[in-house]
Amino acid sequence: MTGQNFVLFEQREAIVTLTLNAPEARNALSSQAQWDAVVAACERVQADPTVKVVILTGAGSAFCAGGNVKDFRDKRGLAAGSGMEIRDNYRRGIQRIPLAFHRLDVPTIAAVNGPAIGAGCDLACMADIRIASEKASFAESFVKLGLIPGDGGAWLLQRVVGYARAAEMSFTGELVGAQAALAMGLVSRVVPHETLLDEANALAERIAANPGQALRMTKRLMREAQTSRLDSILELSAAYQALTHGSAEHDGAVAAFLDGRKG
Repeated sequence: MTGQNFVLFEQREAIVTLTLNAPEARNALSSQAQWDAVVAACERVQADPTVKVVILTGAGSAFCAGGNVKDFRDKRGLAAGSGMEIRDNYRRGIQRIPLAFHRLDVPTIAAVNGPAIGAGCDLACMADIRIASEKASFAESFVKLGLIPGDGGAWLLQRVVGYARAAEMSFTGELVGAQAALAMGLVSRVVPHETLLDEANALAERIAANPGQALRMTKRLMREAQTSRLDSILELSAAYQALTHGSAEHDGAVAAFLDGRKG
């Protein structure tokens, strides 16, 4: 599949649902056009101040099967060319996706409807929150193919489940089922397959009930806190708080809170 229609973009008020739409290929991320489509969807969300939450899911039976193994065999796509060319293939291709998600200030929920393998597992980890169908499974499976996580998985996964769990998944490449993923903190909850999107939308609505500017700044603070010193985060928090105190959203929320207490 080309990038056209690979990412279905659906907006319902403040909630955007992005659906990877190549079910016949288990939503594999295998072409420049597809990587560009994911990045473009993130940039569209980031530029729209009316969006408060994003849900990411996959069409069909899989969330995302990662890369195309046949391309690796045939030395096409990411695997085409010399070592230097392959390096640039990654930098100009699939590596743009984690950067696009990391720049996204809007809270994101991965509704993992099936297998999330290799780059698909890493894609799920790019979201802030993961909800899994009982049919979901996860594998940081690069080592099984004699590869390393080329799309940022070495950075992403350990921030979700901790170093030791990430090391076990990365060094064995073994499949982790939905309940095991819940036990290790890879997902927040496991729900019946048929109610997955209902559960994701219910959570998205709870998030979207809050002021959008405060949501975006809260997420940015949390992202920055992963790599910054406490004093740096306190300085940024003071600056952001000064902006929120002067916002109409803040004034409205305070007025509603006080009116509710009077009632």
